[in-house]
Amino acid sequence: MHFANGEVPAEYRRYIGLKVLFIAAVAAALALCLAVSISLGAADVPLKEVVRSLLGYGATRRFELIIWSIRLPQALTAVTAGAGLAAAGAAMQSILRNPLGSPFTLGVSHAAAFGAAFSVMVLGGGVMGSSNVGAVSITSPYATTAAAFAASLLAAGVIIMVSRTRGATPEVMVLTGVALGALFTAGTMFLQFFADDVQLAAMVFWTFGDTARASWPELAVAAAVTAAGCVYFMLHAWSYNAIDAGDETAKGLGVRVERVRVTGMLVASLVTAVIIAFLGVIGFVGLVVPHMVRRVIGSDHRFLLPASILTGGLLLLASDTAARLILAPHVLPVSVITAFMGAPVFIYLIVRGGRR
Repeated sequence: MHFANGEVPAEYRRYIGLKVLFIAAVAAALALCLAVSISLGAADVPLKEVVRSLLGYGATRRFELIIWSIRLPQALTAVTAGAGLAAAGAAMQSILRNPLGSPFTLGVSHAAAFGAAFSVMVLGGGVMGSSNVGAVSITSPYATTAAAFAASLLAAGVIIMVSRTRGATPEVMVLTGVALGALFTAGTMFLQFFADDVQLAAMVFWTFGDTARASWPELAVAAAVTAAGCVYFMLHAWSYNAIDAGDETAKGLGVRVERVRVTGMLVASLVTAVIIAFLGVIGFVGLVVPHMVRRVIGSDHRFLLPASILTGGLLLLASDTAARLILAPHVLPVSVITAFMGAPVFIYLIVRGGRR
């Protein structure tokens, strides 16, 4: 933004400074929550030992094993998943010009659930194994992950094909996503109807989003895709601001609206597909976080996107920590916590917005 005489008004500097301060505060809270999350669990690790280990000063062998083999990958997975889902949600709400836009508006999660169910029924991924404490796991996780990812990309491909045929308008994309969501849900129900008890248990188990499923290799893939997607979204922040003003206004400013919309939806779908394929379905993060952040710092995507990325990581990390502790020694899937927390928060935001 340019000002007369090259001087930046004090009010504008304060306006921008408050946004930057909020982003810095969320980043500091995320770092603190990361250390606390690693320290808490069935076997508590002193916070001092966590900090020493993360800074490279080392800790006792027992604490090193707990931190680097169990707690840290799970915590970083929660941060990565929360950041990716929140960034995709913020971008989609702008691209679709729809406050209900989220990574699941396009039916990506429904497609992933169908792909996992297909893997269980057809590819033999439904053979389950139980440990002494009754833990259940899918014995073919890579086949199930690949099938879920392929189905998610199929849904994104269909949406892009339809949008190119009928025009990449928000209405076409949303309605196509709703139709695909219903179609893939029907397909999943069809497979469940013919599944035996073991296969049905495998299908239901997969749909529970759980950050503990990802180890370092899966985290590396998810983090790389999420980082690339977040960089893409932030590079197009100005275009999203223009689209928020209306398609005609954006075109008048030189934005290629259809291309930005289709490419943005593809990137959001890719990020979401990778996260869901590795972790299962985690709801409400991509829908609620952008609205929460928008209430504080406004709709300028130069600040909304980085703030949503950090807040999404913080929210899902806090939820994952609560899921590990709330019924200890039993561990709840993090998707249960996000659903219980996300629904009332979103209703509150709707009511508050209505009163304004």
